[in-house]
Amino acid sequence: MSPDEFRAHGHELVEWIARYLETVRDRPVLPEVTPGEVIDALPVQGPEKGEPFSQILEDFNEAILPGSTLWNHPRFFSYFAVSATPPSMLAEFLSAALNQNGILWKSGPALTELEQVVLGWIREWVGLPEEFFGIIYDTASISTLHALIAARQSVDQKTRKDGAARNLVVYTSNQAHSSVEKGALALGFGEENIRKIECDAEFRLSIPALKAALEEDVKEGKIPCCIVPTIGATPTASIDPVAAVIPLARQYGCWVHVDAAYAGPAALLEEKQWMFQDWELADSIVLNPHKWMLVNVDASILFIRRKDQLSDAIGLTPEYLRTQSDPRMLNYMDYSISLGRRFRALKLWMTLRYYGREGVAGTIRSHIGMADWLREQIEADPRFEVAAPVHLGLVCFRMKDSNEKNQQLMDTLNTSGFAFLSHTIQNGQYVLRFSVGNWMTTKEDVEETWERIRKVASAL
Repeated sequence: MSPDEFRAHGHELVEWIARYLETVRDRPVLPEVTPGEVIDALPVQGPEKGEPFSQILEDFNEAILPGSTLWNHPRFFSYFAVSATPPSMLAEFLSAALNQNGILWKSGPALTELEQVVLGWIREWVGLPEEFFGIIYDTASISTLHALIAARQSVDQKTRKDGAARNLVVYTSNQAHSSVEKGALALGFGEENIRKIECDAEFRLSIPALKAALEEDVKEGKIPCCIVPTIGATPTASIDPVAAVIPLARQYGCWVHVDAAYAGPAALLEEKQWMFQDWELADSIVLNPHKWMLVNVDASILFIRRKDQLSDAIGLTPEYLRTQSDPRMLNYMDYSISLGRRFRALKLWMTLRYYGREGVAGTIRSHIGMADWLREQIEADPRFEVAAPVHLGLVCFRMKDSNEKNQQLMDTLNTSGFAFLSHTIQNGQYVLRFSVGNWMTTKEDVEETWERIRKVASAL
């Protein structure tokens, strides 16, 4: 492709994206497709000869776009919304053009050092001390996996040489994200050594139950290794009492990893500081800028107090990757299972500069305000009930009716394409999750969706 061709097609794509952002509300959030439909719309075999880019874009519009769930839609209220703002999109252009691979400092000096700078900004914004080392992975699942690696190394230094001990135990709540359990399974802790602790009436990790589990395991000769409390747990955005977990963990020699993948950016808000009490005393913390800091997927940050626990566990330098040392040189490969790494810091840097701390905090605060408004509407309608405390941008609610009716309500709304909600099961009840988190979402989007919910409920 010649520079002139690239320039023409690049302008065409920018125009496509701009039109998409202008008209996205007119599109269905959830596509009307059946499994296999996209496969059937595409050729079975790849082309022998190259095709015009214009034809490729036309096929994208006709076959790919209609089969896409629009995560970057202002009425995407499912799961935890992710936002891709224009600055982050533009940054991806530059990242792809440079195509750096941040294996070593030498392989990407700007990539490596910009990551340190921008994570320093975020560390300060959320109130963490400078001793926390930051590294960007793709998702919270990988950040948590690395935290568990460090935890295992801190408790059992023989792991690297002899393999993992079979009596190390990981503790988390029964509301925790599945990535905690998956990470522990992948690292060989074993199902018998993963404790999913019960929660209280507000779905918070029960400290008495955690203490009882620790005591029982020690009696049986097991070794408590890591406790994973969550700030903003996936099912209901519940807030585990990190301040109560810390002293208990220290008593038993446990690593504490705080999963704040969703709620972490809310630490920018003064009025939400109560959620983060003593989290700076943890050993590691994960927060995802791609959830609530206006950058596109993927970007997950692990802040870790003792980064040497990672390098001691998985650091490995073959001859072909050896370089001269310098006190200011950082090789991120020493702290990651993955050797290759994208220039994710660029989109963070450009986006945070564009919006500033006030802009990011203002967006988060507006989402929380919309969620509070929705909570009030639900409480005022006798047919509905709020199913969990609302502290952030997530509202969990249900009709005061059967689980089947609640599922019908969600399915009817989602099938319409107007909005997209998800669900969870709490205390045997089918609960709808309405998560406000897209940068384009307005109060009108929330109001119109609530009105549709009410109409569907009336029909049911």
